[in-house]
Amino acid sequence: MSSANDPGRKGQMSFSYSIGWRSFRMIFGTYFRWRVYHPERVPLTGPVILASNHASYIDPPLVGSGVSRQINFLAKDAIFKVPVLASILRSWEVVPVDRDGGTGRGLKTILDRLSRGGAIILFPEGTRSRHGELNPARSGLGLTVIKSSAPVVPVRVFGTFAAFGADKLLPRPKQLIVKYGKPMMFETLRAEAETCAKPRLKEIYQQVSNEVLQAIAALEPKED
Repeated sequence: MSSANDPGRKGQMSFSYSIGWRSFRMIFGTYFRWRVYHPERVPLTGPVILASNHASYIDPPLVGSGVSRQINFLAKDAIFKVPVLASILRSWEVVPVDRDGGTGRGLKTILDRLSRGGAIILFPEGTRSRHGELNPARSGLGLTVIKSSAPVVPVRVFGTFAAFGADKLLPRPKQLIVKYGKPMMFETLRAEAETCAKPRLKEIYQQVSNEVLQAIAALEPKED
């Protein structure tokens, strides 16, 4: 088993984010007895997209806590109307998105964060699974990947649906596992997207999302 990136060897984190990061790591380590595999596959600097399956509200902090750098999370813009919570989210540089998630202002902000060397978590399925199994990939992830130059690290979380799925009112002390896959680059499809016709471009977006979801599905909850 790989431990999480050495906390003594962290990428840059804000003071507020560091407090939240350490708090979540403590919770995941005690209440959920988490296991982390291959966090070293996530670069500590430079742009990167962490593409994960999504079965619970636990998923974003779980994926982010496994790596030792500040991650840009997404949150519905309605949450930013809660004063105290909004202040915390802004200090963590959380990206507000509309109901569709990857469109309009949200997409522009995501691409801006990546262009400035940030790391961001996205979900190919677009929304939480209601049954714990993988849903089909949506094209939104592919659009973001093609419009950026960031590598994509597929990530799979295990146990989060059993711990705090859509049917749970409170988190249960189930063991959680997060595993990071090998980075994917998509240079060939990015080059094709620069000159291809619009119908083919839409196909490329979906193809990228499908390939990332396949890489996520291939990850197993063990060392390799």
